[in-house]
Amino acid sequence: MSRPPRARDKVLDAFETILIAEGDRAATIEAVAAAAGVSKGGLLYHFASKDDLERALVDRLDALAEEDVERGRSAPDGTISYYLRSSGESDTPFDRAIVAVARLAHGGHPAAADALRAVRERWEDLLRPHTRDAAALDLVMLVGDGLYLNAALDGGGVPGPLPTGDDLAALIRLVEDAAG
Repeated sequence: MSRPPRARDKVLDAFETILIAEGDRAATIEAVAAAAGVSKGGLLYHFASKDDLERALVDRLDALAEEDVERGRSAPDGTISYYLRSSGESDTPFDRAIVAVARLAHGGHPAAADALRAVRERWEDLLRPHTRDAAALDLVMLVGDGLYLNAALDGGGVPGPLPTGDDLAALIRLVEDAAG
């Protein structure tokens, strides 16, 4: 009897959560099974090894990155605006996948580091046609990085200057003017 796909997602969600909260070393098969509320055998039914869990998490990141790029491509307020606004979002499924994969990369997993580079390259490819040159592309990417970092700091109790509302709109206009 096959198990429902939801069980597989529940295990992957637990793996992601442990990576984010405690890091790679804490994300053992046993810990993930316990966090997911399944037996070790139940986990191994879906993921034969920790390597399989890692590959599935990288695949999740890849799929979420593709969805993000598609949203950016069709954003009504423009690609640069979408990129900068979404850079300040935290605790979304995409953000959680980025953080979890970054924890794997920090633990020395080359495939995770490659996946993060691929996400960045996708964003660069998305933004490049909307910027006048390489320096302008760097400006957009670095402002996005700063928004992302400050959103992460804000969530951890360390306030960062994360503009909102009219202030964010003014920042976006400034970056769009400088980049275009």
